[in-house]
Amino acid sequence: MPRHGAAGDMTILSGIKVVELGQVLSGPFAGAILADLGATVMKVEKPEGGDDARQMGPAFRHGDALNFHEFNRGKQSVALDLKTPEGLDALFRLLTDADILVHNLRPGVAETLGLGPEVVTARFPRLIYCAMGAFGHLGPLSLRPGYEPLFQAFCGLSSITGEPDGPPVRMGASVVDQGTGMWTVIGALAALQQRHRTGRGCVVNTSLFETALMWAGQKISAYVNMGKLPERHASGHPNFVPYQAFDTADGPLLVCCGNDRLFRKFCVVVGSPDWPEDPRFATNRARLAHQSVLLPEIAALLRPWPRAALAEALIAAGVPCAPVNSIPEVLAEPQTAAMSMLQPVPGEDFSLVAMPMSFDGERPRIRHGAPRLGQHGMTSEVIESPPEKG
Repeated sequence: MPRHGAAGDMTILSGIKVVELGQVLSGPFAGAILADLGATVMKVEKPEGGDDARQMGPAFRHGDALNFHEFNRGKQSVALDLKTPEGLDALFRLLTDADILVHNLRPGVAETLGLGPEVVTARFPRLIYCAMGAFGHLGPLSLRPGYEPLFQAFCGLSSITGEPDGPPVRMGASVVDQGTGMWTVIGALAALQQRHRTGRGCVVNTSLFETALMWAGQKISAYVNMGKLPERHASGHPNFVPYQAFDTADGPLLVCCGNDRLFRKFCVVVGSPDWPEDPRFATNRARLAHQSVLLPEIAALLRPWPRAALAEALIAAGVPCAPVNSIPEVLAEPQTAAMSMLQPVPGEDFSLVAMPMSFDGERPRIRHGAPRLGQHGMTSEVIESPPEKG
């Protein structure tokens, strides 16, 4: 049976306490994942202004930007001045019964504050200490800060994105920031499983640099092992033809012929059943070698088709395809509604995108909106906690 409580609240991580010292995106996203899964997430913010993401864009609700609400739903907020003994003491009180600490502080700041991994894990040996860095915890750039577009550029992701003859392009989603949040959660949950066996926590290191290199992994492997430099393919694919978007009469349609069988079916639908008999097009490898001839011919055939009619015909034949949707168009898709990916935020008048996972068929529900700054405590207040765990 689904493990959830009242009103569909997910309790997979019920009883797990997380302390998050997160700014803007990667750290807060890790905290949001854990909160949606049922953990108690205490977000520690500076008293003056809090998380910078509160001001990252125009005020949306309660004076805070939409991005802040997106990545901080389901948490509690404690405002602590960690540069004072009182603030640091209050943080240590929070950590006495915490299971996971997540921070994406600028490199070197944790150590300056007296919150480095050696100090904290020595005091709290059961704690899972998750340090999210920019360039990583080792190497000549380990103390250099960095941001999403910087790592897309530095790690080669921009160089493989865009039109073949166009400039390098930044991907529209924050794949490095959010990916680092995901890897951090994976590491934290693995470390919790290890703690069940050993009784001790550990330090989990992740970074935007490592995440970006991982996303570029296939291209890196091809270069290292085969000397093959990656090319930009716009919507296309380096290893399949046809496998890209084509213009129709009323919008682009992405067609994916991932093998020769699918190509044969595609040819029948578009009215060129003789193509698979042409030695230039008979196999995928032949089509790759002769794509400069084949692709313009396909484009000319598909351009007069109404997009919906072509998609319906291809799907009926078993050829994978999809319209290149705008954001409003994908929200209008019945599948989006069926999967309940857009959820109303309890107690608020807006909706957010939910986590892309389900347990026993049920998706974790957003528990409540993002907290107001210091809503659940301030440095000047006494934060009651049980005695420290040894």
